[in-house]
This record gives sequence, C-alpha cells and structure tokens, in this order.
Amino acid sequence: MAWVYALGALATVAAILALTYRPLGDYMARVFLSEDDSRVEAAFYRLVGVDPRAGQSWRAYLRAVLAFSAVGFVLLYLLQRLQAFLPYSLGLGAPSEHLAFNTAASFVTNTNWQSYSPESTLGYTVQFAGLAVQNFVSAAVGLAVAVALVRGLAAKKGGSLGNFWVDTTRATLRILLPLSFAAALVLVALGVVQNFDGFSQVSTLAGGQQQIPGGPVASQEAIKLLGTNGGGFFNANSAHPFENPSAWSNLVEIVLMLLIPFALPRTFGTMVGDRRQGLAVAGVMSALFVAAFAAMTYFELRGAGGATELAGAALEGKEQRLGIAGSTLFSTASTGTSTGAVASMHDSFTALGGLVPMLSMMLGEIAPGGVGSGLYGILVLAVLAVFVSGLLIGRTPEYLGKRIGPREIKLASLYILITPTLVLAGTALSLGLPGVGDSVRESLGNDGLHGTSEILYAFTSAANNNGSAFAGLTANTPWLNTALGVVMLLGRFLPIALVLALADAFARQGRAPETAGTLPTHRPLFAGILGVVAVLVSALTFFPALTLGPLAEGLI
Repeated sequence: MAWVYALGALATVAAILALTYRPLGDYMARVFLSEDDSRVEAAFYRLVGVDPRAGQSWRAYLRAVLAFSAVGFVLLYLLQRLQAFLPYSLGLGAPSEHLAFNTAASFVTNTNWQSYSPESTLGYTVQFAGLAVQNFVSAAVGLAVAVALVRGLAAKKGGSLGNFWVDTTRATLRILLPLSFAAALVLVALGVVQNFDGFSQVSTLAGGQQQIPGGPVASQEAIKLLGTNGGGFFNANSAHPFENPSAWSNLVEIVLMLLIPFALPRTFGTMVGDRRQGLAVAGVMSALFVAAFAAMTYFELRGAGGATELAGAALEGKEQRLGIAGSTLFSTASTGTSTGAVASMHDSFTALGGLVPMLSMMLGEIAPGGVGSGLYGILVLAVLAVFVSGLLIGRTPEYLGKRIGPREIKLASLYILITPTLVLAGTALSLGLPGVGDSVRESLGNDGLHGTSEILYAFTSAANNNGSAFAGLTANTPWLNTALGVVMLLGRFLPIALVLALADAFARQGRAPETAGTLPTHRPLFAGILGVVAVLVSALTFFPALTLGPLAEGLI
C-alpha cells in the first residue's frame, strides 16, 4: 500500500512538471532573450546607473555578482545585530556575532542553513526584510549565472554573456515575484499561516500555558520553495503544521521546489536553438531523481529493528499526516535541489536512508538542482562527459559546436573538485584540530559512526549550498558557525567564478558545424554517459568518507 501511494504521488508530481515544462521553460527563455524593459525595470536601471543594452565581460559579470552579494551580506548582518532596535522585533535581542555571520552567509549564498530556532531568534522585520529579500535575490543570482553560461554556449564568436543587473532584475520581477505571489495564495488556501499576530498565549489540555507563534509564513514559504532556498519560518521547517499542514500542501510544496529547476532545461534548449538538448538534460535529471526517491523509500520501508518491523516502516522523525512516501518524496526534492527544507528529520532516517540525501547533495545537486545552479552544474558535467566520450571513441570533443580544449576541461575539473575539497577538509579539520575536535564532538547528538555522518552531512550541505541538516548536530557554536559560513561562501562563489570563465571560453569560439565525427549529445546514449559520469565522479570522491559514516553504520 505504501508503494502504491509513493508511485501515485510521484506520478502526480511528474504530470504537473510535464505540463509546466514547455510553457514555463519557453517563458523564461523569452524573459532573458527579450530586448524590451518594463517601466519599473527602466527606472531601476536609471537609478543604479546601468546601461541595460551594454554587455559585460565575464570578469565584469563576476565583479557585479560579488559586489551585489557583498552588499546583501553586510545589510543582512547589520539587520540581525540591530534587531533590538527594529520594529516588529517581538522583543527579541540580537543574535551573536558568529551566528549573524553564519546566517548572513547562509542566506546570501542561497543555502539557508539555520543554526538557530527561527521563531525564537528573529523578529518579523529581519525575517521578511532580510531573509525573504535574500530568498529572492540569491535565487535570481543563480538564474543569472546559468543564463550567462547558456549564452556562452549559444554565442557566435565573441558574443556577450549579457548583463548581470538586467538578468537579476528580470529574474526577480518577471519570474520569482509573480510565481511566489500565486504560490503564497495557494498555500494560504491550504491552511498555511499568514499573519502578524506574534506570540499567542493559550491554555493546554493539561491546564498549562503555552506560547504559539504566528507570522507571515505563507509569503516566505512560497519563495523559500520556489527559489530553492529552504530556510523555514519555524525550527521544524516544513514538518511544522503551520508551514505544511496536510498531505495536499506537502504535494504542492514538492512541486514548488521542482518547478523552475525542471523547466530550465527547456529554457536552455530554446536559447541554444536545439530543444532536444534540453530534453536530454531533463531526462538525466529525472532518472537520477527517481532513483534517489526509490532507494530512499525502500530503505525507510525496510529498515531493520524491532520497532520498525512492528510499525511496518521506519516512522521515527516522520509526520504521520505525511507518511513514509510523503516524507521521502519531499526529502528527495529538497536534497536533489538546493532547497534544504525538511518535512521529516533526516537524522532519524535509517543509516542507508540517510545516505541517499547525502549522496544527492554530493552529486552536485543536479537532480534537478537549485534554481540556476542545477542547470550550470549539469552543463559542466556534460562538458566532462563529452571530453571523456571523445577520448573513448576517438571523436572530436565538442559540445553544441564548441570545442572542449585544455582551458575548458581545466575549468570544468576545478569546478568539480571544489565541493569535495570543502566537504572533506571541513569535516577533517572539525574532527581533527586540537581544541576544536573535542568541542565539535560535544555538539554531536550521537557518538561513533552516526556522529561522523552528522558532521559529514553538515559540511556536505554547506558546501553544496543546500542547508538541510542531521538535526542531532548542535551547530550554534563559534567554530561551526564560522567554518560552515566560510564553506558556504566558498562553495557558492568559487564555482560561479569558474562557470563564468567557462562561459567566456565558449563565447570566444565560433560554432563549428556538425560533421560525421561530431558526438550527438541529444540522444539517449549520451544522456546515459552523462548520468554515469555524474554518479562516478561523486562515488569515487566521497566513497572513503562514506565508509566511515552511513555505509559502515548501515552494513553493521
């Protein structure tokens, strides 16, 4: 019966995404290809002194990304530190310096890692003027970078990568804002809370008193999911009934996480002039997503132990209103994208069940990945797959008519190496540094193999800008807040720099015509090679670390 529900939920989500794939993908392509500006956009460009028709080099584009993000980081940090003086602060004080740093880094990088309990730490002003704003603009930055790479692949020799300010403005005003407004109305209709009531004092059935927090939840929930951000209004995130009250709202929230990432391959295909390429990319994303969902659901339904056998599944840490399939489908969507929201506690999953979301992040979050970041991540892997295929069969390594030479493969290789380096170095330093390792071990909710999984998961989540966690880890410490914050910043902006440099390398080339020796990258054979390359890159890199945590625990 559980598998029937799981397949039915998956089929429903797949049907909705299939129906929106073409119209939403084509709409986003028109947004970024259009030469027309709205009055609001034109006024904004005049205000900031931007020429919307002027293209940027990759270095100028990168400088704009970094400057824009740096300003957002500073403003969000200051909002938190000055919270006690802000209206609607609900009487809450300022977070500590290291927590404010971590939170600013988290939301500016689209990670939304939360080392704190939101409802008891941040007031309404910081929530919607700080966090919600970054939910929009950090997602828009990811879209802009992805579009810059697509322009590089589509460009004739010397073509422009576009203009960061135009791309980010359009992504925000034409895509994220209208979709979020519609999604918020749907969520309110399904019972998600939206008010400014603060804390309500209620009497419990036992005769005690309890404070129930309210707030503008639905409006923040919409962009949290659509922008693949993930930071919840409540500590329990989407497991909280005020954020996710029913199985129906759970299904809607899953669709919202996947909506833009799964439509972006269509945008890519439209912009490069070959929609078959987009279908191939979407096919790989879909296959990896279904495999992760099937594996996670199987492990949670077949978990070992007397309690699991009596209950029929591993129910610890899961909301009964959502069930096993609702929990695992949400988790697959959350870690396959860069959302990081949770409707169940990943720390309570079976050892191998908890391994699956970790692997989804270690793949680089390409199934289907975050808003923008998923597309540019899988395109970088496509470059590597074309290069490997060319070596194996003796064909010219070209992707969409662009030659893959030494510079291109070096940039792609560096991109792939960044995340594993950050994950493994962060985990090793946290457990091995004198004076640090002991404090980190005290922060773990479990000893031994599961404790290793908790800290490995944390740095995997931070480096991939996901934001989910094994909840047993108490991360609000000076070392973890600082280390995870630095890893989030490096894991966001170093790959972006390499993607923009790769886009420039492609834009400088002319598009070579197809010949008999050109590898067709729109066919199922190449899609299969791309999927295998994605899995092998992660498996070979992270396998030793996984054997010290979830794999060993699961086998024992």
